[in-house]
Amino acid sequence: MPQDASPFDPLPTPEEIAGWDQASVAECGMSFLTLMENASREAYHALVGEVGEVAGKRVLLLAGPGNNGGDAVALARHLHNRSADVTLALARPRGRYTGAAGYNVRLAARLGLPMIPLAKADLSGAGAPDVIVDGLLGTGFRGALRPDMAAVVEAVNRLAGRSYIFALDIPSGLDGLHGRPSPVAVRADATVTFEAAKTGLAAAPAAPFVGKLLVRDIGIPTLIKERHPCRAGRIAPRVMGLIGPADPLLHKGSAGRVVVVGGSRGLTGAPLLAGLTALRAGSGLVSVACPGAVEIALKAGYPDVMTMPMGTGGHFTAAEAQAVREFAAGAGALALGPGLGRHPDTAGFLANLLPLPCPVVLDADALHFLADDRELAAKVGENAVMTPHPGEAARLLGKDIPGVEADRMASARELAARYGCVAVLKGPATVVATPEGYVAVSPVIAPNLAVGGSGDVLSGLLASLLARHLSPLLAASLAVYWHGRAGEALADAYPARGNLASEIADMLPRAATE
Repeated sequence: MPQDASPFDPLPTPEEIAGWDQASVAECGMSFLTLMENASREAYHALVGEVGEVAGKRVLLLAGPGNNGGDAVALARHLHNRSADVTLALARPRGRYTGAAGYNVRLAARLGLPMIPLAKADLSGAGAPDVIVDGLLGTGFRGALRPDMAAVVEAVNRLAGRSYIFALDIPSGLDGLHGRPSPVAVRADATVTFEAAKTGLAAAPAAPFVGKLLVRDIGIPTLIKERHPCRAGRIAPRVMGLIGPADPLLHKGSAGRVVVVGGSRGLTGAPLLAGLTALRAGSGLVSVACPGAVEIALKAGYPDVMTMPMGTGGHFTAAEAQAVREFAAGAGALALGPGLGRHPDTAGFLANLLPLPCPVVLDADALHFLADDRELAAKVGENAVMTPHPGEAARLLGKDIPGVEADRMASARELAARYGCVAVLKGPATVVATPEGYVAVSPVIAPNLAVGGSGDVLSGLLASLLARHLSPLLAASLAVYWHGRAGEALADAYPARGNLASEIADMLPRAATE
């Protein structure tokens, strides 16, 4: 798929982005100096876009010892040319900067730009500058900040609200791979990152530090990115284009049939939410196959979702598996697990039900049984998508929750590889992974999604998209992004949260067009 048509923006690791830089020089004859000049110009335009005219503004630029510091020095030159009152605070003696960074330091000196040692920068708050540019440490930073650098970071953060804090490539102190502070990091108002967002910038822990993320192209050739593809992508807004316009000749039979299999005593809301969501997502026919004793409670007065009672009990048993298989014949997709319950008899039901010929969303209690039964797990199949939250993922992987959350991309990859299907690791900055190891990360962090039943909404949405014959990866990525946009839209009406899961489903049609 051509890059400009892909629903994913590249999301390289720090090592992969460094490889792009090196390959641009080695394979295309570009220079690091050109890349630094491009980065500094893009940083200038991004900063002006955020703070407006810079003439007369006092700008303190903190330049670290490496290329990130070189970007800051080059940016100072552009700001100086536009009549900003700039001061460069250098982390090392002027003569110890090398390469492209050294060139820019020498050029700045010839132009008479004011330079002081970083240790002498006034970060006390007395006469705070209008803008502080953080060019201390780049995406290659690892380990823990030295005490002196940590003190600078903390001093910068104390000026929040008085100075506009603008980070180059990544806020200093933030791990470029996982997005965690080490142990502190600059809390930027905005971060301009070059060529592509890095994996750490897309991680949920990074959000309080990154501020507004601005991605700017610095001229890495497309050829290089094609020769050296990264193993992750950031789900882009253009993924919504996969929904496509409605066929004017569409009828309910051709709009997609979804079957939700779930429900048990006390757990009837989950399958109903999944079914209602599939309808809100555009499916033409949606039915819930449920245990016979819970049908009336599950229906709950909703005429929109059809129900099919199976047996007379309050939970599924092996005896109902064949009837469910027959009822689901011809369905475009099936959502399995919402409200299924954990009765021991239900394990036999799943063993007799799987595999199914249509795409399957595995969620909630279906995942509980998968974690216990290797033979059942072997029946999942490549046309399935599993959607665990961190607790369920921990059980599926035999880990604890902190172990899953320590590296969410790695955990999602492990789930997908172990179970042979696309895995959706839910949570802020949800991760979608394929068995081959590609991951797509959602850019959306929406607190309004943090409500019981939100996962059932996602299951119904995902089943609806699978019924449109999208691949598991594309269906999962679109579902995650669309679900997130609905959560963001709800924040306008419920800024302190308090929305219901059903309102996430109700917001989907509007979120698809805004």
